[in-house]
Parts: sequence; C-alpha cells; structure tokens
Amino acid sequence: MTKENAVTCSGQHLNQKIERLQSQWNELAQGMQNDSKSTAGDKHETAQAMAQMEQEKLNHQLKELKDQKQTLESVESNFSTRHITNGSLIKTDKGYFFLCIPLGKIQIGNESFIGLSSKSPLGMQLLGLAAGHSAWVNNTTYKILEIL
Repeated sequence: MTKENAVTCSGQHLNQKIERLQSQWNELAQGMQNDSKSTAGDKHETAQAMAQMEQEKLNHQLKELKDQKQTLESVESNFSTRHITNGSLIKTDKGYFFLCIPLGKIQIGNESFIGLSSKSPLGMQLLGLAAGHSAWVNNTTYKILEIL
C-alpha cells in the first residue's frame, strides 16, 4: 500500500460519485423539462417543486464532492512526515487509514484503506501522533505502526 495508490484510488472513487450524481441531476432536469411541456395544475406544481428540491439536494452533494476533490488534489503523494497530518496514509494494527476526505473503505487489489476526515473522531485523535503512538476511540485502540 502506498500513499500514491491511496490518492489515485480516492480520486477515482470521487470521480465515480461525481459522475453518478451528475447523471441523476441530468435525468431530473430532463424529466422536469418533459413534464413542463405536457402537464398543468396543482399536481404538476407539486411535482415540479419536489423535483427542484431534489435538484438542490444534488447540487449540494455535488459541491461537497467537488470540494473534497479539491482537498484531495492538494495532497502531495510523494511527501511524508514523521507526524500525522492531513494527507497522511497511516498503517495501524487495525488496517490502513488515509486521513484526507471521508470516503469509507476502498479496496486496492487484496488490500484496503479507509478514507477518513481529520474532523472525524478517529481523525482528530490521530492528528499529530507518530509511529509507536496509539489513538483510542469508542473503546478501540489503534496502534500506529507506520506513517507512509
């Protein structure tokens, strides 16, 4: 597992999420356009309002994902520190964690890592620690083996 792999896979994962949301937004916009040509009345206005609310929700989600992508793009994949910072790939006794953006579990071949935010409970506990230290969250201890 390398930091470069974590950054690349995280970017691919984000791009897939963005494409999926953009596709949903386009389908919704197309449906609204088709509905506006053929329907009138209270039911139509309610459907239009609900569709607009769904579009706003998708817009918000797309903005969050694009902000996350910008954060990910600021990570230097060839830069390593002795202490955990935002952008660190951390090997623990419980697996790998990529402290950057909240992506959940991502599989790379037969290995995996968990993308988590530095604002998450575990992320906040890990920040600033070095190899050999431990973080404790929700009755679980995470021993830091290496910072990649």
